[in-house]
Amino acid sequence: MKKKWTILTTVSAALLLVLAGCGSQSSTGGSGKLATKQVLNLSADAPLDTIDIAKATGYGQTGNVFESLYRLGNKGKPIAGLASSGTVSKDGKTWTFKIRKNAKFSNGQKITAQDFVYSWQRTLNPNTKSQYAYLFSGIKNADKINSGKLSPSKLGVSAPNKQTFVVKLDEPIAYFKVLMTYPLFSPVSKKVIDKYGSKYATTSKYMVYTGPFKMTGWKGTNDHWSFVKNNQYWDKSKVKLSRINYSVNENPSTILSLYQSKKLDMAQLSSTQIKNYKNNADYQTVPYSITRFLAFNFKASNSKVRKAMNNKHIRQAISLAVNRKQLINKVIGDASTTPKGFVPTNLANNPKTGQDFAKEAYLKGTVDYDSTKAEKLWKQGLKEIGAKSLTITLMSTNDKDDKNISEYFQVQLQNKLPGMKVNLVNIPDKVAYSRASKGDFDIYVSGWGADFTDPISHLQILTTNSGYNYGKWSNSSYDKLINKAQNVDANNKNKRWADMIKADQLVVKEAAIAPLYQTNYSFLINPKVKGVIHNTAGTQWNYKTAYISK
Repeated sequence: MKKKWTILTTVSAALLLVLAGCGSQSSTGGSGKLATKQVLNLSADAPLDTIDIAKATGYGQTGNVFESLYRLGNKGKPIAGLASSGTVSKDGKTWTFKIRKNAKFSNGQKITAQDFVYSWQRTLNPNTKSQYAYLFSGIKNADKINSGKLSPSKLGVSAPNKQTFVVKLDEPIAYFKVLMTYPLFSPVSKKVIDKYGSKYATTSKYMVYTGPFKMTGWKGTNDHWSFVKNNQYWDKSKVKLSRINYSVNENPSTILSLYQSKKLDMAQLSSTQIKNYKNNADYQTVPYSITRFLAFNFKASNSKVRKAMNNKHIRQAISLAVNRKQLINKVIGDASTTPKGFVPTNLANNPKTGQDFAKEAYLKGTVDYDSTKAEKLWKQGLKEIGAKSLTITLMSTNDKDDKNISEYFQVQLQNKLPGMKVNLVNIPDKVAYSRASKGDFDIYVSGWGADFTDPISHLQILTTNSGYNYGKWSNSSYDKLINKAQNVDANNKNKRWADMIKADQLVVKEAAIAPLYQTNYSFLINPKVKGVIHNTAGTQWNYKTAYISK
């Protein structure tokens, strides 16, 4: 749920910072003394914008230099972090954490409960302009503080003593423990911020770290930096890597060449490369909980377009006219899969039956290709708005894949929906995001990636008052379902699950958006890289226990 109504390249900058190992290294295995120096070389697809956790636009790497109360382990499960224990009251509204006595910042300064209090208050201060402040929603007074209605000192957190950190919630949050694995909730040092002032977080040396690694060599704008083992880390004995080197490589051909010359041990493949390497022994697919979708602008500036976007039959027609299987196989060309709804598959399971959320919520005929039904609904919709044709502008980034996707939509929609004309606008990702956030689009090729393993991560962004609902879809029944899931039914797992199932089904029945595909990326991975924990949501790559085998 992290963020804004994210365009894919923004998601990519946060998520696709990939692991790559130096093949010349070796070790004795997962335990015992390592035979040689452990170094990994990683490829990043974009430079870092900031290392200030309160101001970051993604946390794809920083989960390895910043640690919160917990860490994200295998299969999205919280594992030990800076808290030695955490307990919740019977009503689910008060969490009490004990901070480890041996927890330290990378400069050797002890980490205390007050550091958490300061960090959270700082992030929520509207002057900080944190794009992820909404993740604090549900903590007492968080929303009012972030909107400037209350002082940060009124946040429902306290530090009764150096080792005790108490969090008060408005209502129980079912996913709170998993949320506390997110780097955003890491403590920061007021002493360090006061010491460095305006220089704080502008380079790697003007920062202190809480995770298994600390950063070096980042000067604020350069395209290479490193993580080195943090010897002040409370669990440093588990960290096998001495160094992780990052370099920015944007060209897929360059990345592949570096992999083939053993300068990288992981290479993300482009659509054209996949065809040639999918039978290679090193080939692997890596899933992500990202749903790409078409966002409809319900408040489009053009009156005719606005009337069309508010017509359910027209939106349904556009969704059903998209051949998603063909899109994936012929245009995208990777291991992505067709969606079952807005919430991705393999994100969360029914607490009672174990059934996958997306499979349980799936409604046949809502996100499936049906050109006959699409044309019928299209004609019905045009009649209802008193039009015989419609011209819309489809906005996307100028990323090569996004351009190909938008060109596919242009042909598909114009061929399947008589009287439809699609104009394309392919622009740089930052410009696209800026325009989307201002509501300056008709239809937008967008996407959303989950920050934690709960359906609400996706569902909450489509509520009426969400700052990330750029299309401004508004449905009172939907809002009530999300409100119930987050408040009245928050402490009842089964009722909460049912609320979210109904909400996801309402999204596709109303065609609030048009889900397109769920991302799965393809890589060549050197099998010598071991011990990496990967998750589809949150901090995807955890290198704490990574090592190079013989």
